Amino acid sequence: MLLTKTLSSSTFKQALIAIGTFGVIASAILIYVYVSTNSYVRNRTDRAIATEYMSLHNIYDRAGRDGVIASIRERMTDKSFADNLYLLTDPSLSMLAGNLRDWPAAAAAATTGWTEFRAIDSLPEAATVPLVRATTGILPNGDRLLVGRDISDIDGFTAQIKTAMILIIALIFVVAGVVSILVTRRTVGRIEQINATSRAIMQSGLDKRIPLRGSNDEWDRVAENLNSMLDRIEALMGEVKQVSDNVAHDLRTPLTRMRGRLEKALHNSRIADHDQALISDTITDLDAVLRIFTSITRIAHIETNARKGAFRTVNLAEIAGEVVELYDAAAEQNGTSLVLAGDCEVVVTGDRDLLFDAVANLVDNAIKHGRVGGHVVVKVENLEGGAVTSITDDGPGIPADQHQRVFKRFYRLEQSRYAPGNGLGLSLVAAVANLHGARIEMLDNAPGLKFKLWFSPPPLPV
Repeated sequence: MLLTKTLSSSTFKQALIAIGTFGVIASAILIYVYVSTNSYVRNRTDRAIATEYMSLHNIYDRAGRDGVIASIRERMTDKSFADNLYLLTDPSLSMLAGNLRDWPAAAAAATTGWTEFRAIDSLPEAATVPLVRATTGILPNGDRLLVGRDISDIDGFTAQIKTAMILIIALIFVVAGVVSILVTRRTVGRIEQINATSRAIMQSGLDKRIPLRGSNDEWDRVAENLNSMLDRIEALMGEVKQVSDNVAHDLRTPLTRMRGRLEKALHNSRIADHDQALISDTITDLDAVLRIFTSITRIAHIETNARKGAFRTVNLAEIAGEVVELYDAAAEQNGTSLVLAGDCEVVVTGDRDLLFDAVANLVDNAIKHGRVGGHVVVKVENLEGGAVTSITDDGPGIPADQHQRVFKRFYRLEQSRYAPGNGLGLSLVAAVANLHGARIEMLDNAPGLKFKLWFSPPPLPV
């Protein structure tokens, strides 16, 4: 099964294309080496034969036929000319001198030029039939002269090169084919693991993960990323379920109250004052439901980064001052001291309305969840090259293990969910911070909580 998928995979097909391309290039190089080597060796032999022929021709010019015969006989006894072959004949091809008995049939038709032949009849006493490379010519008196050399060793050498070349090319294709199958099989195997995990996830749920081999290669990194993605998806699905449960819980109470009032009004006689109070209470509950949906819609809109078109250079200190002025009455009613501190001008780039809402949510939380009669300090300052907004209270604070959870939608530290609020305030703050590239920091104020928003400095004007 795996072998079939391996052979039909695109990776294997691409490997075959690469093998074919490499094989053609390697073959061309080896053929060039073979042709060059063979040509070099033969040219060197031809130069030696031509030099010897010209030497005998010069001897003829000086001493005539007898001088050539004497020179041939002398060379036949010299070991340094052992590989040379000579034949001098008269115009009728009768032998005059040489170590070839007959004029070779291969050279009978051509009176001059180069020739190659097997000396079957010329050297019958030889253990093996030599391959002879020779040049022939006609002397001025009509005699015919052949000077050659036994090139059996050279022919054997070039034959060995040719055989080695063929074997190397075949070996390259075989090894490349085997390696490509093994590599493709490994690749297909890892892909099949991912596919198997995907099928298991579709059938049973998000608890499956792609196994790692510990090789720390690119496939392990892909598996790690996919597993991280699955962890994130599983976490998001869990958050969606929690949000759904919380929405159902938060909507059920006001909707139940509204239905009870309307049902009671349906069975009772009409009383103007009573009906007016019922309508007022129902509108209040409906407003609470609408606020929940408005908050959800606004957070989703912020998270799409659609509001970046409204970014301008704004003074964060001025925004914080407006928030403090807005919540001053609520703080005074709660006996809380609300103070603005820090620099007078802290410039950031962002959406003014969203920044106002984020700071307002933090101040509102500090007043509601802080100590009665306590202190809330809103401080805006230029620090470490950027802008920092901090809201500090002296209430019970938030446990360290809950710091990340409080940003989830509808999450509340008070699990009974009967306290006022919908658990969306800090979710909106997190969305605004993410939109503005701000970093959130939550610190223990001992007692209380210090909430910081760190903004990057605005870009320099071009």
